[in-house]
Amino acid sequence: MQNDMTRRLLAEFFGTFWLTFGGCGAAVIAAGYPALGIGFIGVAFAFGLTVLTMAYAVGHISGGHFNPAVTVGLWFAGRCANKHVLPYIVVQVIGAIVAAAVLYFIASGKPGWVPGGFASNGYGDLSPGHYSLAACFVTEVLATFFFLFIIIGTTSKGAATGFAGIPIGLALTLIHLVTIPITNTSVNPARSTGPALFAGGEYISQLWLFWLAPLIGAAIAGVLCKSLYESENIVDTIVVEERRVS
Repeated sequence: MQNDMTRRLLAEFFGTFWLTFGGCGAAVIAAGYPALGIGFIGVAFAFGLTVLTMAYAVGHISGGHFNPAVTVGLWFAGRCANKHVLPYIVVQVIGAIVAAAVLYFIASGKPGWVPGGFASNGYGDLSPGHYSLAACFVTEVLATFFFLFIIIGTTSKGAATGFAGIPIGLALTLIHLVTIPITNTSVNPARSTGPALFAGGEYISQLWLFWLAPLIGAAIAGVLCKSLYESENIVDTIVVEERRVS
């Protein structure tokens, strides 16, 4: 049992590390690179690809949450065991912080590099489009709600087995395409925490919203989906294996 938990936590650590390093790295290093910058469209796809690739790499071990909001949403849906909730969230946050530290080290190796917001999330003056706190709060609740709705729906009984990683990755891409100008897109408290610690100051003071709003959206989705989809035994996995037909 201990070995199983260790494997799960390592999978969540590496998955969240990759999501933060790949997605935020695209924003910090590649988005505005002269002549070859990928822009926010490229950043959106980078985040989607991190989830897609890690869902298939380690989703069968831990469930491929890589996000405290996903863990909480699946718990409310009856799809995550009680014993996994807190350990998952802790290692997800650690993974994001370590990824942000590595990214900061690499990015700072360029002469004259200025961290700026360091891919952090924000509202008001720290919002890319200077959207209000209320607008940013609603955006994060709604985006996380639909992210969890898609995750739970595509991993429920009756959904095509073995392909859940694709719509989940595309859903995260779409969310970024819509919400980068508003909040710089969180829907993931761990991803928000890592970069904010290195951006410092006001970004840290605004972290509360990027924990509260995603968790609310995820909890609402979990409660709704628990009644919407067929009742199942607890299942932690995003990449669902084919079930035997009795």
